[in-house]
Parts: sequence; C-alpha cells; structure tokens
Amino acid sequence: MKRPYESKREKAVAMRYDQERNDAPVVTAKGEGLIARRIVEIARSADVPVVEDAALVSALLSLELGQEIPVELYEVVARILSWIYRLEKNEQK
Repeated sequence: MKRPYESKREKAVAMRYDQERNDAPVVTAKGEGLIARRIVEIARSADVPVVEDAALVSALLSLELGQEIPVELYEVVARILSWIYRLEKNEQK
C-alpha cells in the first residue's frame, strides 16, 4: 500500500526568460520531493510568483537544465508570463 505522500509527490520547475539572451524561457531548476519544496521556497523568498500547473510541470521535467522550452509549450508559458507581467505592473501602482 502506498503512503499518501508517495502517491502525490511534489514536483517543481523553475524557468528564466531573458529576451535579449534567449528565444524562449529556459529551465533553470527542476526536481521532486525535497528539491521541489526547496525550489518553491527559494522562489517565494525572492518574491518570484509561483504558479501551480501539474501538466506543465510534467512536460518541463523532461527537459534538460539550460534547455529552452519547446514550441509546443509557448502558448501556456506565454499565458503565465502575461499574468506575471500584469501582476508586477499592478504592484508598481
């Protein structure tokens, strides 16, 4: 019998997007369990927005660190970036 924490393992992926250096966002960190919790903890302590999207995280976990996201994920990541930019703009007001 699986324990509850084993059946719902935490996963996280961090991305960076620098329009001047990259054509698309790049995976900068990824992991499960303790590593995932640490990624989220670091993001929150740095006031970086955290978005929960299990399907996107699963897709991003297959990428290598430093790899740009594939074209198939542009739309979903663009929606997240748009939300973050609006959030930051509202905080500046």
